[in-house]
Amino acid sequence: MAGSLTPIYGGMSILSLVSGWIVFTKAGRPGWAIIIPFYNLYILLTVAGKPGWWLILLFIPVVNIVISIITSLGLAEKFGKGTGFAIGLVFLPIIFLPILAFSDAQYIG
Repeated sequence: MAGSLTPIYGGMSILSLVSGWIVFTKAGRPGWAIIIPFYNLYILLTVAGKPGWWLILLFIPVVNIVISIITSLGLAEKFGKGTGFAIGLVFLPIIFLPILAFSDAQYIG
């Protein structure tokens, strides 16, 4: 059963990677940063308009959930989207990140 899901997980991973690359590029950051662990979180925070030191807060249980939600709100805001879109980024990032990447949304940063 798990072997039959592997192509689906692979496809979702590639979609997330490509979407993140495009979002970073739209924001004027290097797209390749999405493939570097921890650095991609730092870049995501800066794209969302949050301080880079918040990266430390992402390692604290429960606090990381709050920081992730605030970061999603900031990311949606920086691309001209509303709170509803930010909620989508929190709960369904595999759908909403590609929408952000492949739509005509522009970075307002």
